[in-house]
Amino acid sequence: MRALPGIGVYTAAAIAAIAFDRDATVVDGNVERVMARLHAVTDPLPVAKPRLKTLAAALTPDRRPGDYAQAVMDLGATVCTPRKPSCLACPWIEACRARAMAIAEDLPTKAPRKAKPTRRGMAFFVVSGDGRLLLRRRPEKGLLGGMSEVPSTPWTEEAGGPAAPLRHAPIAAGDWTELDTIVRHTFSHFHLELQIVSVSLPDQPAINGHTWWEVDRLGKAALPTVMVKVVRQAMRKLA
Repeated sequence: MRALPGIGVYTAAAIAAIAFDRDATVVDGNVERVMARLHAVTDPLPVAKPRLKTLAAALTPDRRPGDYAQAVMDLGATVCTPRKPSCLACPWIEACRARAMAIAEDLPTKAPRKAKPTRRGMAFFVVSGDGRLLLRRRPEKGLLGGMSEVPSTPWTEEAGGPAAPLRHAPIAAGDWTELDTIVRHTFSHFHLELQIVSVSLPDQPAINGHTWWEVDRLGKAALPTVMVKVVRQAMRKLA
C-alpha cells in the first residue's frame, strides 16, 4: 500500500488494521496526544514522534486491531482533547501518568517554531489575443514538482534588481506592465511574495519549454494554489 501514490504511513496502517485486521500501528495526532499523556512524555514534538509511535505499537493488540485503532483515535478526538480533556470520562483515567502529575492539558509539548523567511520573485503573466495564457512545467524534482506554473523568476530571499522577463521570448522589455498587486502565499518552510508583470501579444509565438493554455481550461492545467492566486489577481487587475 505504501507504494501507491498518496498513501503514507498513517493511511497505510489505518487501511491494514481497519480493512484487513492486521496488527498495524495507527498513529495520528489524536493517538500521539493520548500516548503522550498516558505515558507523561514531555519531550516536544516532533522529536517525541518516534517514541510515541513505539509506545503506541506496544499497546496495539493482535486481536481486533482495527477496532482498537478507531477506539484510540476516537478517544483522542472526543475525550482526550487538546484543551480541557474530559479525564473523568476516560477509560484510562487510572493508568494516565500525566493526569496523576496534573500536566495532562500541557501535553504534548511542541518545540518553538522558527520564523519563516520571506522569498520574493516576479511572475510573468503573458496572454494572447485569443485568450490563451503562457504556462510552463516545473522540474519534476523539488517544490511543486511537475506542476504547471505562470513563468517566474527564481524565488530568493535577497532583493535582486529588475529581472529580464522571459529572456528568450520575442517580447521587448518595454512591453511589460507592472500590476499593482502582490501575491502572497505561505509554504511549509517559507513565505512567498510575487510581483506580477503582464503583457498581451497578438499571436502565440513558440517559446521553448512553454505552452499556451486556453484560460477557460486552466482547471486542467494542474496549477498549484499559489499560481491560481497569480492568475486570479492578474485577471482581476486586467479586467
